[in-house]
Amino acid sequence: MSGLTWVFLYLIDLVFWIWVVRLGGAERLEGTLASGCLISIFAPRWSAEGIKAAGWLVIVLSTIWFVIGLFSPSLRL
Repeated sequence: MSGLTWVFLYLIDLVFWIWVVRLGGAERLEGTLASGCLISIFAPRWSAEGIKAAGWLVIVLSTIWFVIGLFSPSLRL
């Protein structure tokens, strides 16, 4: 995977999770089938705060993975 593709995919992922945790996405997804498809199979049972917590965790972990992938292209998926 090229570096440009890697950055583009990370930015798409980041924009989605920022929407979830900061722009009201968690409240909109709370209790819906869409949360089960987009976040986790267990997410429809989670409160908006639980979805936000999962979102922050994903942001931190995906940022770490992004930085690792920038410096070691063989680890990109």
